[in-house]
Amino acid sequence: MTGGLAGPRAEKTVSLALQGGGAHGAFTWGVLDALLEDGRVAIEAITGASAGAMNAVVMVDGWLEGGIDGARSALETLWRRASVDASLSRTQRRLLSRILGFWSNRGWTEVIAGGFSPYQTNPLNINPLRNMVDALVDFDRVRACTDVEIFISATNVWSGKVEIFTRQELTVDHLMASACLPTVFQAVEIDGVPYWDGGYMGNPALFPLFYETAIEDILLVQINPRQRAQTPRTAREIRDRLNEITFNSNLLRELRAVAFVQRLIDEGKLSPDEYKNVHLHRIDGSGVLDGYRASSKRRTDWDFFVQLRDAGRRTARSWLAAHYEAIGMRGTLDLQNALP
Repeated sequence: MTGGLAGPRAEKTVSLALQGGGAHGAFTWGVLDALLEDGRVAIEAITGASAGAMNAVVMVDGWLEGGIDGARSALETLWRRASVDASLSRTQRRLLSRILGFWSNRGWTEVIAGGFSPYQTNPLNINPLRNMVDALVDFDRVRACTDVEIFISATNVWSGKVEIFTRQELTVDHLMASACLPTVFQAVEIDGVPYWDGGYMGNPALFPLFYETAIEDILLVQINPRQRAQTPRTAREIRDRLNEITFNSNLLRELRAVAFVQRLIDEGKLSPDEYKNVHLHRIDGSGVLDGYRASSKRRTDWDFFVQLRDAGRRTARSWLAAHYEAIGMRGTLDLQNALP
């Protein structure tokens, strides 16, 4: 076993890739909770966007403070504080609902479509998540950690390219940049450069795990529906599906690149000594999250978070039972059939 965040039972190591998706990130919380509870898998690196980035950094900080139990407790605290049951004012709760699901809030979208921007509707740039995360995470401790690498994606507003922030530089600003929805918040400026939500250009970005890690196994936690059997007809349904497609598009491009390289390696046209033969695995919310409209990404009630957490726990346990032995040996995600 290679290093990383590892409990006493850890025998195999993976890197994690965590998608963003508003309140549906509570499903990812459940997946992480089950992996931590199981204890057989160490984590070398994590790449994440938006809610995936939040889960990643909070989990690592909790681990550094209290091991497996500390990581599980920190994740629960994050989602408890994000819920409407937390001690937030009514205004903060309303803003939090917009943060978690701007793309399905019809009234808010119509405000934007009517010519108003966050610089007018939220001139003080109030973000209740910022204070919550800053109080929960010891960023000095995270930056000093050498046990695990963290890669957080954001979208550079000027260039339109993905920006990857590494563990060594992380602050609360970098997390807020990764979760900055441009219809709700003013762009987050870091060193004079404005950033929006990382989900647009890297949800999550896989390439840092190709170049900056030693482990070949990548476990993707995917929470944005890949397929919908129904044709959207209402304005809200069309808007919801467009955003699901957008927030999966760059991930699909990277998966196609992985499949292409793997095929060339298998055909002997590329050397595995020069190109990483990635073992891809996936835990996703198919059959669980597909039944929820995108508008549910803005829900902030604790019972909903717990419902998704429990679904994530069950899904992760099933995945471990079926695929744990394959880690380190081969990928369990059939890219040829998984890609459209």
